[in-house]
Amino acid sequence: MREQLAAVKELLGKPLTTYYLIIGCSGLLLALGLMMVLSASSIEALQKTGSPFYWFIKQSMSAALGVPIMWACSRLPHKIFRWAGYPLMALSIIALVMVLFIGKSELGAQRWLDVGIFYLQPSEPAKLGLALWGADLLARRARAGRIEWRQMLIPLMPGTAILAVMVMLGRDLGTTLVLFMIFLSLLWVVGAPVKLFGGILALAVLAAVIMIKIEPYRMARIGAFLDPWAEAQGAGYQAVQGQIAMGSGGWFGLGLGSSRQKWSWLPHGESDFIFAILGEELGLMGTLVVVALFGLLGYAGLRVAVRVNDAFVRLAAAAVTAWVVGQAVVNMGAVIGVLPITGIPLPLVSYGGSALLPTLAALGMLLSFAKREPGAREALAARGPGAAVRALSWLGLGAMTRGRARR
Repeated sequence: MREQLAAVKELLGKPLTTYYLIIGCSGLLLALGLMMVLSASSIEALQKTGSPFYWFIKQSMSAALGVPIMWACSRLPHKIFRWAGYPLMALSIIALVMVLFIGKSELGAQRWLDVGIFYLQPSEPAKLGLALWGADLLARRARAGRIEWRQMLIPLMPGTAILAVMVMLGRDLGTTLVLFMIFLSLLWVVGAPVKLFGGILALAVLAAVIMIKIEPYRMARIGAFLDPWAEAQGAGYQAVQGQIAMGSGGWFGLGLGSSRQKWSWLPHGESDFIFAILGEELGLMGTLVVVALFGLLGYAGLRVAVRVNDAFVRLAAAAVTAWVVGQAVVNMGAVIGVLPITGIPLPLVSYGGSALLPTLAALGMLLSFAKREPGAREALAARGPGAAVRALSWLGLGAMTRGRARR
């Protein structure tokens, strides 16, 4: 046992541990997500479009676009991210205002913009915009390595409130909760006092209660959360079918592609409740693997925030980690019945290009930050040329690439 603990400690002490953890966990979750989207959506896609691969192809196209974005973000300097937060925040607010007037409504929530070839959900890039804008805003107010929490009240709090109000007007309580997580993570890193946390939490609870009271369908969801089986054919239908799927999987599942709930029993099995289909087909062991991957991803994000000596990097890494891991916890908690259903997807796993692309961009940013850990750049240089450089060398372009690297 001592030797094993020593080996783990040695592994965690290596400069590229965080870098490989982010790549490995992200890649495995993305691959698992594509596989589960194909399985969970095939029946409904066949019924509605005539092809069982319709949603899988769309998700694969999003992944094919998102992975190069992630790679590109991993090679950008952190100054680019500091600059990008401002236009991304402004564009997100404009798009959210547009959603209120010309947005597409579905299941009581008005979240999407029809841009022709696809539907855009502006609240997804707004998460990344808030994380970058808020991190840079606070980092610029750093004094002697310390950030005064009082300086975050204006304009960070009003900016967050504007985003939250726009999203709430679109009847999207789940995304509002994620924005709130990002905001709280920034407060935590700057060292805000407990009293401030208490006051903000009280305001958030009051706002949530008001939102639930004024929308009948949210009241029905709360009742279904408290006792879903009492409303098994009504408001609790999705929760009950999700629990049936999870319970049917047992220890090792029914087998990949063998889900029974995806045969028009479980609504949104490819998106909000894909974790239930995963539990049915891969069992408890499969769900624990997903939980472990998100746990390792969270560890890697916080490791970046702790080990890199830069205020912006610490803040942005903590905010992105809170966003991705916190959203995963809320989604999985809703599926297993310990949290109310909010309608937010499972990052990297659920269907939806609007959610996948900003998430991959944020993870690419974390990879860029991981290169700033002590000894990471030296270790990467000692590793030799990467896969991209080797691929270019096969095309006869390797000399040009090496020349640029030397310069």
